[in-house]
Amino acid sequence: MEKLLGEVTKEQLIDDFKVVVADAEALLKATASQGGEKIAEVRAKAEESLRVAKAKMAEAQAALLVKTKEAARATDVYVHENPWRAIGAAAGVGLVIGLLIGRR
Repeated sequence: MEKLLGEVTKEQLIDDFKVVVADAEALLKATASQGGEKIAEVRAKAEESLRVAKAKMAEAQAALLVKTKEAARATDVYVHENPWRAIGAAAGVGLVIGLLIGRR
């Protein structure tokens, strides 16, 4: 369960990082008309940093996808090998959720 929460957090982090990158790109485009050597230097550094960040983000997203697929395969194998345990676990989780909802 903790591993699943960590992956959800990673997924949210990737989504948030995409928003930051998009905002930074928009800022760079908005300042494109600004002149000056210092601004051009800062823009070049920012563009390079964004390029590197996008590459790392793509790698992290690919790794997360691989781990998610592995977890799905492992779950599928477990359910096929232990169908009654899976049914019992699902019934137990359903019972707990039903009790929690019933308290409200």
